[in-house]
Amino acid sequence: MGKTKPTVTVPDGPSPDYLDITDIEIGDGPEATVGQEVTVHYVGVSHSTGQQFDASWDRGDTFSFPLGAGRVIKGWDMGVKGMKVGGRRQLVIPAHLGYGNRGAGSAIKPGETLIFVVDLVAVS
Repeated sequence: MGKTKPTVTVPDGPSPDYLDITDIEIGDGPEATVGQEVTVHYVGVSHSTGQQFDASWDRGDTFSFPLGAGRVIKGWDMGVKGMKVGGRRQLVIPAHLGYGNRGAGSAIKPGETLIFVVDLVAVS
């Protein structure tokens, strides 16, 4: 694909109440639909701090999951749907569509809004 790890910018202002989707680059490949296995590269940062908490790019490996099966946070199932292979999308995911009030270990505090830049690498 020739893409490189993106820089994630925290939007100004308060975090959104609902999922905010921004296409950075629209792909020209097949579209991701519910029931397909999707393969992505991503970077995730905390809205409150702007600090990265995870990135598939840093591991040098993509991440695959069945779209719409509830295996990932709800904001991902909702936000990756409709992407086309080769696309890059920013997802701003409020806590109720992410890890909620429980957070995720020490990396994501309770009630945190998450920002991901996701590249759709493949669908099958």
